[in-house]
Amino acid sequence: MTTALDEIVANFELLDEWDDRYRYLIELGKSLEPLSEEAHNDANKVRGCASQVWLESRREGGPGPQARLHFLGDSDAHIVRGLVALALAIFSGRQASEIAATDAFAIYERLGLAAHLTPQRSNGVRSMIDRIKSDARAAAGA
Repeated sequence: MTTALDEIVANFELLDEWDDRYRYLIELGKSLEPLSEEAHNDANKVRGCASQVWLESRREGGPGPQARLHFLGDSDAHIVRGLVALALAIFSGRQASEIAATDAFAIYERLGLAAHLTPQRSNGVRSMIDRIKSDARAAAGA
């Protein structure tokens, strides 16, 4: 795990109440690096999310499995912005091969999010992760 992800996991473990965890997710979303207005476009829009979600990816190096991907993201919903921030902490700055091998759902499960998200939000998280992994496959040349 990355340092940012380790910190998020540690903070989640300190919070016993789900209201506090949701507030923490909202704070994570507020900490996202801003996504430019130009990046709020149809090509960056994640399909399958009830809320609007945009992910912009940038490849560093390669193509190939060692290509490193950096992501920016945004949503029009506060909690979803927090879920975007969590996904970016999991994946951004990692090599395409690492992204492909990462089980983000296990991390969401560890944090208890899988049990506390509505089915619509869970589908949205799945769509977001699928999009990130698709970008990684494309960067790897697979």
